[in-house]
Amino acid sequence: MRNTVAVPESRGPVTAYLEVTATGEVFPLHDETVIGRDPQDSLAEGRFLCIPEHTISRRHARVCLSGGEYFIEDLHSFNGTFVLGKRLRPGVWHPLHDGDELSISSTQLAFHSLLVPPRDSAPAVIRQTVDATQYARPLEGPPPQSEDGDAQGVIRKLHAMAQVGIALGAVTNSATLTEKIMNLIFELFPRAERAFILLRKNEGEAPVPVAARWRDGTVEDPEQLRISRTIVDEVLNRKLSILSVDTLADRHFGCQESIVAQDIRSVMCVPLLLEGEVLGLIQLDTSSDPYAFKGQDLEMLTGVCAEMAVALKNFQLYSDIERLLEGFVRASVQAIEERDPVTAGHSFRVAHYAENLARAVDRTDEPELRGIAFTADQLREIRYAALLHDFGKVGVREHVLRKEKKLHHAEMRLLEQRFKYACACLERQAYRKLAELHCERELGITAFREEKRRLEQGLREEVARLDEFLAAIRRANEPAISYTERSHELDRILGCTVDEADGVSVPLLSDSEFAALSVSKGCLTAEERKQIESHVADSYSFLILIPWTRDLGGVPAIAHGHHEKLDGSGYPMGLRGAQISIQTRILTISDIYDALTAGDRPYKKAISLEHALDLLDAECRAGRLDARLFRVFVESKAWATA
Repeated sequence: MRNTVAVPESRGPVTAYLEVTATGEVFPLHDETVIGRDPQDSLAEGRFLCIPEHTISRRHARVCLSGGEYFIEDLHSFNGTFVLGKRLRPGVWHPLHDGDELSISSTQLAFHSLLVPPRDSAPAVIRQTVDATQYARPLEGPPPQSEDGDAQGVIRKLHAMAQVGIALGAVTNSATLTEKIMNLIFELFPRAERAFILLRKNEGEAPVPVAARWRDGTVEDPEQLRISRTIVDEVLNRKLSILSVDTLADRHFGCQESIVAQDIRSVMCVPLLLEGEVLGLIQLDTSSDPYAFKGQDLEMLTGVCAEMAVALKNFQLYSDIERLLEGFVRASVQAIEERDPVTAGHSFRVAHYAENLARAVDRTDEPELRGIAFTADQLREIRYAALLHDFGKVGVREHVLRKEKKLHHAEMRLLEQRFKYACACLERQAYRKLAELHCERELGITAFREEKRRLEQGLREEVARLDEFLAAIRRANEPAISYTERSHELDRILGCTVDEADGVSVPLLSDSEFAALSVSKGCLTAEERKQIESHVADSYSFLILIPWTRDLGGVPAIAHGHHEKLDGSGYPMGLRGAQISIQTRILTISDIYDALTAGDRPYKKAISLEHALDLLDAECRAGRLDARLFRVFVESKAWATA
């Protein structure tokens, strides 16, 4: 249709309207309306629909409201009046139903009733649908232009798409993504009063509500959200974008209890579609304006949802990668800790304490720490560094990693056998001496017994002395939690020997055994400690081979310094003060705390919480640990489980 229909301003309550199909113009209907070519002076304003075409009669047809229902009558027009393709008999009233298509000469109209129909009414025609798949396909050829060359409309759509792309492109958090989508929806469609999002949790499952919000910011509980399954099924199954103006009058949806209960008057519902896969849908609705949304709004929302579907898919892929990384890290830690079952769980506990301490630092009122704040990415970085801080232990030999006492089990068994051998040698020497003495002197029975008693007394004293030595060795073999002075009992043992049959003297205690038993803290010799300490450098060497993303790039450095001390006494680099990052200091405190309080291990007993805190406090007073962080650690009870 090329001529313009004169559409008057609506006054008073409107119960139905005629829509000019070609232009989308709307003419409100009251109790009586005449359709014709020339306005009639006798008719009140708003009661005449003027169609200025020469093929239209002056008074062509009339629409009237009677008994709560609309009828149309042909007024003996020259070219006739048609309803659903059937020509009406002049002067006969024909009932109109919502969605009926009218033909007045070459002008096409559609009748829409705003009266809620009875539940057994025949279904009407949806206001407008758009094939959403066309927005999810790659563009072929130049972008489509509107029929009237509306360049501004195209620019507006492109600008909206750009806004969506910029806003959603860098989002990696589920809650932030949903919030941004909601904000964009209300910004792009100012007449929308409510919006909600349905998403599929897993492929093949029905979408479920994940967010629902009103324009004023009121959040609706997604689990309590009432939705129209008719609209949802239409969108999901047919992949159509749906626009219904005055939904209460649309017989597709007007009967739905959820729509009637919420008094939804206008709605747009669009699938989130990507490469043929429906990820979910977005619905906008309003209860105040039956004409809130137009056809171009539906097209824009469909295009915007296609962009949002890409962002959602990217976020799902990002989440999958995060879960993959998390699984890989946890599996790696599990594999490493299984090499030493007695320390199993250490890395997971340290990660828990470190993350709790970092969160507590964020909240603290400690003056020197108020300026420190950790983002979600930095907290994840600390957690991964804590989980992987002992990764290098994979290269430490197992007998060193599992060492329980200052002497290895086999070394202690060998030493015990040497003492038994020494006892046997003393006994052999004593009885041989008795035999030789008897041969020389030909002792009588009384003298022989007296000599035997004397020799056995000396033998018992020697064996008792060896037992004392062995007991001293066993005491010295127990590792100490803190630095202790070396026992001088070992000095007496070091020079003792046992004479073998061939006259060769064998030391009771070798120099290497003496050195191991003289360790003042722990159970490792200097050489073994170097092997253990090498795990820090090995951890760093392994971790820097992983192509960490920018937000996790600090993991290797944080893990590398977890044995450094503020006074420079740590390893492997001997860093001091400001050279040690706050994240590494947090990890150090958490690591030491767990090493002290972990369950009984073969080389030490678990100590109480109070004793562990006292030892950490002593380290802080000695200038080795960060006293500020330790205070927060204690105040927040970062060791407590969630």
